[in-house]
Amino acid sequence: MSDLLERLRGRGWRMTAQRRVVAEVLDGDHVHLTADEVHSRAVKRLPEISRATVYNTLGELVSLGEVLEVSTDRRAKRYDPNAHRPHQHLVCAQCGSIRDVHPAGNPLADLPASERFGFTVSDVEVTYRGICPNCSSA
Repeated sequence: MSDLLERLRGRGWRMTAQRRVVAEVLDGDHVHLTADEVHSRAVKRLPEISRATVYNTLGELVSLGEVLEVSTDRRAKRYDPNAHRPHQHLVCAQCGSIRDVHPAGNPLADLPASERFGFTVSDVEVTYRGICPNCSSA
């Protein structure tokens, strides 16, 4: 389970009603919502919240490093509150659902020195693709 709300409180982030609702919508395990999905869910909790407020809050959370902006394909960017535990993503090639995965090993160490071309590599993003159980049974 994501601890986004606790992390934000710990930082002393000003918790307005709008910010709280966006954080509550994002809080959870395997959450990868688009900005429009965040807005749609937030409106159910706080009808007066604007789309601009949701977008601005998401931008702030990304800038703070509390939420990751995930772009796994040509679809809309998604927002992942699991920003403090290294992980990769497993994406359904049909419906686009995303799951956090934690493969064994160190993908950074798996790149041989001969394939680094002199780069000092600081980060690795691996995306696993396949068909989810819902799509494969349809």
